[in-house]
Amino acid sequence: MYSGCCISQKRNGLLSDGSGKTGSGRETGNFMPRVAQQTMSIIVATERLELRQLTLEDAPFILELVNDPSWLRFIGDRGIRTLEQAEAYLQNGPMASYAANGFGLYLVQRKSDGARLGMCGLLKRPSLPHPDIGFAYLPQFTGQGYGFEAATAVLHYARHQLNLFPILAIVKPDNRPSIKLLEKLGMHCQEHISLDEGQSEVLLYSS
Repeated sequence: MYSGCCISQKRNGLLSDGSGKTGSGRETGNFMPRVAQQTMSIIVATERLELRQLTLEDAPFILELVNDPSWLRFIGDRGIRTLEQAEAYLQNGPMASYAANGFGLYLVQRKSDGARLGMCGLLKRPSLPHPDIGFAYLPQFTGQGYGFEAATAVLHYARHQLNLFPILAIVKPDNRPSIKLLEKLGMHCQEHISLDEGQSEVLLYSS
């Protein structure tokens, strides 16, 4: 499963989001929860984005995303090198979470052209008392406000549709872009924790 927040870094600088978080009607905030009446898999829609459940058809995108350098640095190497392994990740991760928890990581796609930008959604980890938000984006789509727009919608959906509160987040201490996004979302650092014995410490944020 997804293990944290990740915002890509370009070779020439930081991108302003991707792992990470209301509506004024402007481009980076206004969103409308869209429940199952229109399309079963679409969870929420914003002015520019739709967040929908991932399917096996998204395996090529997943293969690219999980091998992006920022994913490998800030989230970790999942050992996914083939489409078959990407499909297994989808089945055992996001798709299994939809069935078990009623939520999971969602595909973030752009309304204007259907481009797959990244993932943003909720996870339920045995080692945390509440669900946490996670996100990751391909580098060419960061720095355009998509991460904040999608994460804002997910947090609103979690609280007002799923009645989940608080929402947590975990992030590596050196992942400054994702930390910046979490704080922009109004989340606050609570403590340093290790999710599992022997693992490096991460920062625990809470809404």
